[in-house]
Amino acid sequence: MKVQVNNKEVEITPDSPLTQLTAQLELPVQGIAIAVNNQMIPRTEWERFILHENDNLVIIKAACGG
Repeated sequence: MKVQVNNKEVEITPDSPLTQLTAQLELPVQGIAIAVNNQMIPRTEWERFILHENDNLVIIKAACGG
């Protein structure tokens, strides 16, 4: 199935939890926030949050600097 991640189409296994997508995209464990269909998903819910066809995800990575 396909979902949109930061406006790019990504193919994932149907009924995948959000954690599977973060692993597939090799995202860091810390320093990111994820919204699905304009709703922020707390990290504590990633394991049981199931993605669906055409979900729209926004992944925000924290940046360091000064």
